[in-house]
Amino acid sequence: MVLGPEMIEDMVKQVKLIHEKIKAAPDQLKSYADLKRRKEEYEVGEKVLLKISPMKETIEMDENLTYEERPVKILDSKVRSIRNKDVSIVKVLWSNQKTKEATWETEADMRKRYLELFT
Repeated sequence: MVLGPEMIEDMVKQVKLIHEKIKAAPDQLKSYADLKRRKEEYEVGEKVLLKISPMKETIEMDENLTYEERPVKILDSKVRSIRNKDVSIVKVLWSNQKTKEATWETEADMRKRYLELFT
């Protein structure tokens, strides 16, 4: 198929238009997000509850905007073979998380940090 000069010129225009739209997209997203933002000021020591997305859970944070994750319980355990070595791992449900968001951790590390979970 042979492309004529008009077809090539039309394709170049379309490619330039696509590039312009790709460059404009982040700016449009930012301006939309900025409409939803508002400036908040807090006093030192004031407790603040923030809603965190996408979990849609309320988490209490301290003045440094941090919170402590604590293990709630062990949901499961198994042994994994890694490079010819067997490693015991446990599935841990953490505070401020849902069951489906539990994580697998090494049993040795969890016993060292949170022995109370195993008694």
